[in-house]
Amino acid sequence: MFSDKHKSAGVVYPLGFTAAGVRAGIKKSGNLDVAVIYTEKEAAVAGVFTQNLVAAAPVRVSKVVVETGTAHAVVANAGCANACTGEQGLRDAEKMAEVAAAELHCHANDVIVASTGIIGINLPMDKMEAGIKAAVKELSREGSVNAGNAIITTDTYSKACATEIEIGGREVRLGAIAKGSGMIMPNMATMLCFITTDVDIDRKLLQEALSEITQVTFNMVTVDSDTSTNDMVIVLANGAAGNAKITEKNADYVKFYAALEEMCTELAKRIAADGEGATKFITINVHGAHNFADAKKVAMSVANSPLVKTAFFGEDPNWGRTICAVGYSGVNIHPDKTAIKFGGIPVYENGVGVQYDAAAMKNIMAAKDITVDIELGLGAAEATVWTCDFSYGYVKINGEYHT
Repeated sequence: MFSDKHKSAGVVYPLGFTAAGVRAGIKKSGNLDVAVIYTEKEAAVAGVFTQNLVAAAPVRVSKVVVETGTAHAVVANAGCANACTGEQGLRDAEKMAEVAAAELHCHANDVIVASTGIIGINLPMDKMEAGIKAAVKELSREGSVNAGNAIITTDTYSKACATEIEIGGREVRLGAIAKGSGMIMPNMATMLCFITTDVDIDRKLLQEALSEITQVTFNMVTVDSDTSTNDMVIVLANGAAGNAKITEKNADYVKFYAALEEMCTELAKRIAADGEGATKFITINVHGAHNFADAKKVAMSVANSPLVKTAFFGEDPNWGRTICAVGYSGVNIHPDKTAIKFGGIPVYENGVGVQYDAAAMKNIMAAKDITVDIELGLGAAEATVWTCDFSYGYVKINGEYHT
């Protein structure tokens, strides 16, 4: 079970990090919309970015920062994605880094930039510059909550985590803030996730760990099968914990890797559970596949089916929609070997439906959290995908989300 007793501390829980979130007037709602995370001590940096070929300007700028291997800060805004904005958008993203660097007395290549919001609109740079400067002035060891609230869009809440482990006799801390609610589909999703840690670790090992972990956490989430233009997961590791630097895949690496994976898993689940208009959090476990790729393909096929998702919203145990999605997944399954359970209750096996206790099933379908287990009977590989239902709320939110 994930230990999260310092959740409100978020990205400032690790030693040496400060954060802030301010109102700059970029969001039409007038809510917090510019966040800054900072470490004076140079941090190793790792990042994973959207695979959408229409990548936003901040993604392009931040990829260059990650390639340098070190960073001091993250600057992020909500309310404008700065995507599909041409050369002006690229200049604006670079300007975000330059303004923050001047205020923080570091190099622009040490500043990760991120944006989320409406596509196709230029950043109001007068507001952005003022917001960055105001956020830098407010940087504090209590600033994670405001920073987290400054990056959300249609989220109902900011996702935050914080935990600690012991490495080499030293307490090592990890903290995070994340946003994600709609346009959620790997690789990755309309999500921003910023993770801080005071562990001392080789940058290449940090990148390798994050890339691997993303495959089984953030890339296993879907709300609506749309892959955004702006997604990124960033990890900053400033070494302030004072542990012996992790330079190889030893016991210390394994321990840190496990803690980072657990944190990313928890954040991925929270993003799925907070899907736009969601009333159900659905875990889809696929077992008995030939390989992981096949297991994931089947799970994603079910998770992305509008008919499956609306059935769960209506609390209807319509297993026919589920087996249908399994069948068109592109994996060579055998219907007679496939079995499906809702909440542990068998509903399909041997090619036909299974009689079940209606009252027990009603309780399963009425619950907030529902687990679907799919056994393919073909091998030993498995995969888990997290998703949510489709409600009237999803249509309303996206129908009213105008440019």
